[in-house]
Amino acid sequence: MEQKAILNSNSIKIILQRLACQMIEKHIDFSNTVLIGIQPRGIYLAERLKKILELNYLIDEIQLGYLDITFFRDDFRKTDKLLEAKSTKIDFIIENKNVILIDDVLFTGRSISSALTALQSFGRPNAIELLVLIDRRFSRHLPIQPDYTGLQVDVIKNEKVLVKWKENETEDAVFLINKSQI
Repeated sequence: MEQKAILNSNSIKIILQRLACQMIEKHIDFSNTVLIGIQPRGIYLAERLKKILELNYLIDEIQLGYLDITFFRDDFRKTDKLLEAKSTKIDFIIENKNVILIDDVLFTGRSISSALTALQSFGRPNAIELLVLIDRRFSRHLPIQPDYTGLQVDVIKNEKVLVKWKENETEDAVFLINKSQI
């Protein structure tokens, strides 16, 4: 399988530090801000950012949740594949909170739209921001833009962005893969 490396482990560490600093600039103490990672792969990014904020910037008591969007997707009945839902874990109130929704790749915007719909089940936040590691900016189907972006990548239609996290893969890395070879 032909793949081109976009980011290595060191580059990802640098980007995560920058994203953490950008969130601090806007939210300062996080007393009214919560992080919510979109299942399955946004949770790794959310966990890493929470850890950086706590260890490097001494911001404690950051609330972190996980959101499963499987059955909120507009295409979940259009596949022959058996869908496996992940768990949603939001054990705090989001009413009147600032929510930072976190995912690894922003592509068409449909996953984010699904996440926004799913979040409504938990209350009405004060504001919702979007943080992504990779923004495939020329592929939108919906008018959704990130507030925090690790890296913008211009990708042609037959290419896929693959983010690997050492929590579930062997390394931290981001690759461009030709879809015809998958």
